[in-house]
Amino acid sequence: MNLPNKLTLVRMFLVPAVVAFILYDFAPHRWLIAGLLFGAAAITDAIDGHIARSRGLVTDFGKLMDPVADKMLVIATLVAFIAKGLCSPWIAIIVLLREFLVTSIRMVSSAKGIVIPANWWGKAKTITQMVAIVIVFVVQYAFYLCDVLNIAVSAPIKEGIAVAGDVALWISAAATIISGVVYAKQSGDIFKDVK
Repeated sequence: MNLPNKLTLVRMFLVPAVVAFILYDFAPHRWLIAGLLFGAAAITDAIDGHIARSRGLVTDFGKLMDPVADKMLVIATLVAFIAKGLCSPWIAIIVLLREFLVTSIRMVSSAKGIVIPANWWGKAKTITQMVAIVIVFVVQYAFYLCDVLNIAVSAPIKEGIAVAGDVALWISAAATIISGVVYAKQSGDIFKDVK
């Protein structure tokens, strides 16, 4: 197994650890740890693709499992956020519906021997999702530090700060919708002969 594929597997194995630190308060700096694990997993996403392309190590395993690992990381983290009241269920639903749509289109196009290239909106979707999730981790860790250091923060200020995570998540949801629509539009030709 080559290095890019190993990095993809590392990303997949990090998912349960990220979720565990979000859901369970078994470590003093759990939000920092969860955020660092998530960040490490997100970085492997950028690195494994670059290494695979630059060194000629692109494999069928990588083509299939790299996007699966991305989806696992984002969706599992969003679901854990929902469980903690940090994310609207609608955001996770939007992400899931988009992924089902795109995966279905890829299956049909693959069966016809057609490759639909990645587009800028797909990359923007991934970047906005990763950044939004990191912002939520930063906000939660800041709240934790305020509590530990006995820094009084009024409820309105806390709510205002928490809005940053909400806004970032909704921006990522908008990018997710747009990328799904663009992908569906690009693939319109593969459905022309459907009866």
